[in-house]
Amino acid sequence: MELRHIRYFLAVAEERHFTRAAQRLGIGQPPLSHQIKDLEREVGTPLFHRIPQGAELTEAGRAFEAGVRQIPGLVGEAVVAAQRAAAGETGRIRVGFTGSAAFNPRVPQAIRIYRRRFPDVELSLAEHNSIGLVEGLKNGSLDAAFLRPDAVDKQGLRLFHLADEPLIAALASARMPHGEPIRLEQLAEDAFILTPRALGPTLFDATLEACRRAGFEAILGQSAPQVASVLALVAAELGVALVPESMRDASFRGVTYHDLTGNAPKVALALATRNDEQAATVAAFVAEARFPSEAEPG
Repeated sequence: MELRHIRYFLAVAEERHFTRAAQRLGIGQPPLSHQIKDLEREVGTPLFHRIPQGAELTEAGRAFEAGVRQIPGLVGEAVVAAQRAAAGETGRIRVGFTGSAAFNPRVPQAIRIYRRRFPDVELSLAEHNSIGLVEGLKNGSLDAAFLRPDAVDKQGLRLFHLADEPLIAALASARMPHGEPIRLEQLAEDAFILTPRALGPTLFDATLEACRRAGFEAILGQSAPQVASVLALVAAELGVALVPESMRDASFRGVTYHDLTGNAPKVALALATRNDEQAATVAAFVAEARFPSEAEPG
C-alpha cells in the first residue's frame, strides 16, 4: 500500500463519485478505479458500494477512512520537519567557550545572531578551559567551542580562525589606578598569576614567551582555574596577569588594564568543531561565527 492509494481513497470518499474524484486528482477515471480496486484487494474487502449516483463507503470503508484520514497530513508535516532539520532550522547544538573568549565581541555576536535566525534550535552553552573544551569536542559532549587554539591538541578537530587579540596587563588598581600604557619589562619583579598550563596552555605559554622576549623570566605566582579567578587574585594584589584585550570589558573592581607598548604579544581566538562533524546546526553556527549575517548594533 502506497501513499497515493490513501490519497485516491480519501478523494473518492469525500467526493462520493469516481469521476469527480479523478478530476480533482488530475488523473483519468479508469486509472483511479483501477487503483481503488488494487487497494480493496490489499485490504481484503470492498471499501465502496458502486451505485448509479456515484460511490458510498461500505462499513469497512468507513472504518478504513477513520484510520487513514490523518496520514497525508502527517506525512506532509514529516516532510517539512525533515527539510527544516536538513537546513539546520531544528535540532540542538552544544557550544563551549573559554572564560576569556566570552568577552571577545565575536562570541556573543555569533550566539545572538544564531539564536535570532534559528529560534527552534535548542542551544546550550558551557564554559570550560581550552583543554576541557577539546575533550568535550572529542567525546561528543560538545558540538562547537570558542577557544584559544595555539597550544591545544588539534588532532581530529577543525579550527576556524576568528581573531588575533593583543595581550594587555591586568594590575591592581591600588598600584596604577589610571590604566596608562606600560612596558612589559616594568613587571619583571612581579609575580604573574596564571591558569595552570594543564588547563589553559595558550595564555600560559604566551605570557612566558612575552616575558622572555622582553628580556626576563616570568616569576610564577598563584595559579587560578579560570580567568575570572585570575582577576580576583590580581585585585587582591597577589600579582599581575596578561589577558586578552577584550577582557577590558570585564569591569573587575580593583583591577586596571594597561596596553603594552611596543609589539604586544597576541593570542588567537578560534571556533573548533570535530573534523567529521556533519550536523546542519553546527554548519549554520560556524557560518554565523565566521561571516555574521548582521552588523553589530551601533
